[in-house]
Amino acid sequence: MTALFEHSPWVEQRADAAPASGDRHADLMAVVRAATAEEQLALIRAHPELAGKAAVDRTLTEASAAEQASAGLDRLTEKEFARFHQLNAAYRARFDFPFIICVRLTDKAGILAAMERRLANTREEEIAKAIEQIGEIVRLRLEAPQ
Repeated sequence: MTALFEHSPWVEQRADAAPASGDRHADLMAVVRAATAEEQLALIRAHPELAGKAAVDRTLTEASAAEQASAGLDRLTEKEFARFHQLNAAYRARFDFPFIICVRLTDKAGILAAMERRLANTREEEIAKAIEQIGEIVRLRLEAPQ
């Protein structure tokens, strides 16, 4: 079974230990929202950079590799790869965590545009946006046939 949260089994464990509402996604996201700020940052930081080192050296989780491939991130030109690398570095320098977006809902151009646009956000806005995007990633993973 695909891990729903990147390298963060604690989310599912806490949801499993709580009374279920009948909406698995809502239960999981309630755990994320109730987590400490440090836990939320750890969850965000558990995600790989898009078209980053983990994609090159093939250490992405199976789910992340498939998701990045669905947006064409496994087929970048040298120029596109350089742009992703530049934006990843700028984003990490500004916010101290990787850029998170649900790549299955966009494409390379949309991802690059979002990276550029979101660099103007505050750190608090980006933490909230990252949690929102993680929720979308998890929703799609839950909906995927196993």
